Amino acid sequence: MKQNMRMALVGNPNAGKTTLFNTLTGARQHVGNYPGITVDYKEGYFTHENQELILTDLPGTYSLTAYSVEEVVTRDYLVNEKPQVVINIVDASNLERNLYLTTQFLELGCPLIIALNMIDVAKDRGIEIKAKKLGELLGVPVVPIIARSGKGTKELISQAILQAAQPWQPRDISYGEDLDETIMELIALITDNNFLSHTYPARFTAIKYLEHDEQMLQKGQQENKATAALLEAKVDQVSDHLLKTMDAYPEAIIADHRYGFIKSVLRQGVQTDSFDADRLYASDKIDKVVTNRLVGPVIMLMILFGLYQFTFTWSELPVSWLETLFGWMSGQVDALLPDGLVKSMLMSGVIDGMGGVLGFVPLIMFMFLGIAVLEDSGYLARVAYMMDRIFRIFGLHGSSVMPFIVSGGIAGGCAVPGVMATRTLRSPKERMATLLTVPFMNCGAKVPVLALLIGAFFSENKGMYMFLFTILAWVVALLAAKLLRATVLKGAATPFVMELPPYRFPTLRGLAIHTWERTWQYIKKAGTVILGISILLWALMTFPQLPETKKAVYEQQREAVTSVFSAEIIAESLGEEEEVSEEAQALRQQILAIDNQEAEHGLRNSIAGRIGIALEPVSQWAGFDWRTNIALVGGFAAKEVIISTLGTAYSMGEVEAEASDSLGDKLARDPNWNKVVAVSALIFIMFYAPCFVTVVCIAKEAGHWGWALFSMSFNTLFAFILATIVFQIGTWLG
Repeated sequence: MKQNMRMALVGNPNAGKTTLFNTLTGARQHVGNYPGITVDYKEGYFTHENQELILTDLPGTYSLTAYSVEEVVTRDYLVNEKPQVVINIVDASNLERNLYLTTQFLELGCPLIIALNMIDVAKDRGIEIKAKKLGELLGVPVVPIIARSGKGTKELISQAILQAAQPWQPRDISYGEDLDETIMELIALITDNNFLSHTYPARFTAIKYLEHDEQMLQKGQQENKATAALLEAKVDQVSDHLLKTMDAYPEAIIADHRYGFIKSVLRQGVQTDSFDADRLYASDKIDKVVTNRLVGPVIMLMILFGLYQFTFTWSELPVSWLETLFGWMSGQVDALLPDGLVKSMLMSGVIDGMGGVLGFVPLIMFMFLGIAVLEDSGYLARVAYMMDRIFRIFGLHGSSVMPFIVSGGIAGGCAVPGVMATRTLRSPKERMATLLTVPFMNCGAKVPVLALLIGAFFSENKGMYMFLFTILAWVVALLAAKLLRATVLKGAATPFVMELPPYRFPTLRGLAIHTWERTWQYIKKAGTVILGISILLWALMTFPQLPETKKAVYEQQREAVTSVFSAEIIAESLGEEEEVSEEAQALRQQILAIDNQEAEHGLRNSIAGRIGIALEPVSQWAGFDWRTNIALVGGFAAKEVIISTLGTAYSMGEVEAEASDSLGDKLARDPNWNKVVAVSALIFIMFYAPCFVTVVCIAKEAGHWGWALFSMSFNTLFAFILATIVFQIGTWLG
């Protein structure tokens, strides 16, 4: 077996990069974070003609200039890791725009091969591209492919392996007489002083200085302040000259000449367009309906409602199977182990705590599958486009839509990537308003909690109620954003421009990979973080235990009850048979009542119980008793903990429940819960403080902890006021 070869996959967003990555690597991939940066990368492995290959999927980007963290990550990876070959995936139906990034790879000099993707879409649009001619003019191989079906991918990898033998060789592009002369002077300074030459080609460094690339300027200051000062002075000089003579900055002229270079290539018989102006593309025809001002929102709401109906209908049976499984496991532990702390920890802390979270895996999986269909088909981009008109009313930007969707706007997302996605917003005020309100969305951690309470109290129309609570999340988030933009985050709105990718049929392979990735993240979190927190909360709900004197009192009560019955009746009541005599049944109920009092007394006496009771004078205004308070406090760490903590609390405090009873059954039977309390709890859980990981992310993205603490306090107070209003009005009307 030959030595592993490392390849990098790069391209514009929506060019089909992830589809190609999944096609090549399948399930042999993992997700991580770049060191010191909260941006995900994927690395996959596959074999081609007995050659082991490692493929790194870099963030989608439009350029190699450090305007965003994605662009910085992509550029740093290429210059620091120096992969043996770079596969640049290009959308054949938008060739001119996609080649802008390609020109920068040519200037960087990395061994490059172009994957000309979506040639079928280009053909449908009347576009014909001569790949061989394009490759000759650019000086790199160009291989037509269809990433969705895998067509051309074998040839692509064969050509990429051959291209890996090529050395790094930068390509020169002319930027006009004034800039070319300045570039030569900058190159001389860079070369003479060996300035950043261990990382970047001299010409690439010169161009980045002319583009006022912030990261490059910072690196230059760290490398050699004297040389950096000379370069910056030279750039300032030419910038002033160009501003006076051409009323333009160097970066604008560089961009114009890059597009000029691309146009000159395409006009040399590379691309022919037989497009008839009277004929609309298939995507455009569909968009005339689905993005219509009146019809579009109706279709969007119907699709959202259909998603929830599909999710609850198809997941109901698997969820019940898992509930039965965890009930059986609890019964087995109960039968096998003697009473004590170990048995209590396994039953209440692990099985009842974890079972509540893992029991919703089928629901989460079907939810992620539906979202993957919408995402891979290109429809989510249309949702963002339509929502822009609404978002502007509330002081947000059209680019705020995707962070909301990523955070769980259609349910099942995560606030952490949603917060990070706000980096695309250029306006600091709009970015901060978006960053503070995306946690209001129903993320994947909240969905099981919502499903639990809706299933327990509104089982007749679960899909409808989930749909309504999703709409409520959007309405409340937008109103909160309006409040923030009208007070602490006042500022002018900025324009919105968005590219709509063509519609595509999702592939089964892509849907399977996307669904499994997200479901596995949920399972992994439940089996690690949530398990640890569940056991910790079990300990807080167990210790300190009741004093021996208190335990003796309950034991005396049991003895007093049994003393009036015969030995035969006592034995019958302690048996496992369901059919027993009336006397044995009465004795059993009395003993269970005493056991229940002891368990509840023990839970009240614990650290967690004392905290819950201390909060009850305030929380009762929203309908929350002390036991619910314990779960809500645990939810500050992670929202999934709410289910596991409720499961633990009710298994420790309600011993008369059957082992097969679900948590929903226990809540529905509890006198402290009803439909009004359920709605109040749903609203509070949806809107109170983000989980701890999200809070840390907000602090990092905002630059300091002030906004993170504001998010925790503002969201919690806001949620409690809403929950109190709902509970008080609901109780009054009831």
